[in-house]
Amino acid sequence: MGKIKEMLFGRKIDGTRIVPIVIKIVMLFSVLLLVSNVFSNYINLVINQGQQMRLLKMLLVKDLREIYTFAGNQYTIYSIQGGYDESIKAIEAKGLSDFSGDDSFDNSLCLAIKPDGSLLFHVYKYEHIVAPHEDLAGITAEILTPVKGAEPKLEGTINFWFAGKNYFGVYKYNTNWDAWFLRAEELSDFNSASWTIFMIITAIIVLITAGTLILGIFLINHILRYIRVITKGVMHMQQRQQLDLMDLDKAPNDEITYMGLSMNALSFTIDNLLSIFRKFVTQDVADKAYREKEIRLEGESQDLTILFSDIRGFTRMTEVLGTDIITLLNLHYDKAISHIHDCNGIVNSIIGDALLAIFGAFAEVPVNKSVSSIRAAYALQDVASAMRVEMMKRRDELVKKRGALTAAEEEIYRAVLIDIGVGIDGGEVFYGNIGSTERMTNTVIGDNVNAASRLEGLTRIYRVPVICSRYVKDDVEKNTENFEFDFLHLDRIAVKGKKKHTDIYWPMLHATVDKALQKDILLFAQARDSYFKGDWKEAGKYFTKCKLPVTEVFITRMKSAQIKSGACPKDWDGTWKLESK
Repeated sequence: MGKIKEMLFGRKIDGTRIVPIVIKIVMLFSVLLLVSNVFSNYINLVINQGQQMRLLKMLLVKDLREIYTFAGNQYTIYSIQGGYDESIKAIEAKGLSDFSGDDSFDNSLCLAIKPDGSLLFHVYKYEHIVAPHEDLAGITAEILTPVKGAEPKLEGTINFWFAGKNYFGVYKYNTNWDAWFLRAEELSDFNSASWTIFMIITAIIVLITAGTLILGIFLINHILRYIRVITKGVMHMQQRQQLDLMDLDKAPNDEITYMGLSMNALSFTIDNLLSIFRKFVTQDVADKAYREKEIRLEGESQDLTILFSDIRGFTRMTEVLGTDIITLLNLHYDKAISHIHDCNGIVNSIIGDALLAIFGAFAEVPVNKSVSSIRAAYALQDVASAMRVEMMKRRDELVKKRGALTAAEEEIYRAVLIDIGVGIDGGEVFYGNIGSTERMTNTVIGDNVNAASRLEGLTRIYRVPVICSRYVKDDVEKNTENFEFDFLHLDRIAVKGKKKHTDIYWPMLHATVDKALQKDILLFAQARDSYFKGDWKEAGKYFTKCKLPVTEVFITRMKSAQIKSGACPKDWDGTWKLESK
């Protein structure tokens, strides 16, 4: 039932009913066909009634001639024998006998009217009906004064009202009786048969049209079935907000199929352009452009988490590999970008070996943005590690096959061992489109963006894979439950040009923290606390016992030639001031 209703009345999209074109075409032609047939039937009725009126006139003239002749004979009898009333009754009897046949009408009328408007006689088929005085006066006026100033007509045709009914008749003046003899028929009686036929034919036309309408709906619906396929395809694409191809494999070779194939070609072209477009802009910008059909120079302040990744030793790699570095970068970015997208991140920019991603731009994502950024950071580390393992495997295969690598091959091997650092910070930043109407780009601007880049640089110094800020740590711990990371407080630093210090952390996965690592973490925490307090001798003891690579920077720092006897600097507040940005 639902499919039939949808086929006849269409379906609603966003409150608007989409009426099938087949129904419109069939209904239009059915209405035109019905009007044409009924109008043709009516014209036929009018023409037929005109012909019947001529036949009626001939019959009325015949009947009038008979009654007129009979009345003349009765007048002769009356003149010789007398008996006025008997002659009148004889005339009435003659008129009544003419109405007795089965082919006569119900309201047949014959009468004679004198110049003064009085009736000489009148005959009605079933009973004698005396017309109102105004009816007789109207007949008299019509006959006596047809035109102002003209002589009364002696014979002719007349339309008149008699006893509340509309009549058509013929009349002729009888000089003997000094009266106009009139023979008439009531028009509704005369036309009733024609109107009955008209209504029957009209009913037949309506039934045939209805049957043709139903048959036409199915036939045209079948012929134009691929319009429905195209329409459903377009509706489906509109609802999904995604371009797709329509299945027209079995479609006939006609204009509708050509239109569908053209739409498929257009859809494929647009989808291809959109795919290319998505590769050059961020996902949220592409989605917004698809929804709003335009890209504007606009932006807003948003609370985002920023991830910055950089390949270590990239300059040396470029010198060794030359243009082949592009192939290596593409291998790395192909998987790295995919992991960022899987973690609900947006790759904002790629500049050579550096990658900038943002988290939190998609409001509907249920996962905390900082959690997503840390997951992505370790996914990037896994990509780099997997590439290193693969390169080592291939090197071993070559060594096993050839015995050894050449010096040049060894240098290339070391160059392709990608190692990356990741810095993560967050906070209020400007995120949007800047540029001009001719050329624009999507960007993120703010101190937190620069801070993420500096944190990535610190991974080289502190020899850890990922470093994040206090913002990221607090965001994870305050806004998530059962978070999967431990944050090791590494240091308190002050960037050159900045008076405010920054606490930096190493986010570690719970799954990677075993007992040995937990022991080293506790040793590092004791060493770090002593270091912050200025008890560097005590800190040095713990740093020496700790096996974490990060301790080397503190040991080196405390053994610096600028520091006497391992004591902390004057005015030490636990903050290490970096000499470069």
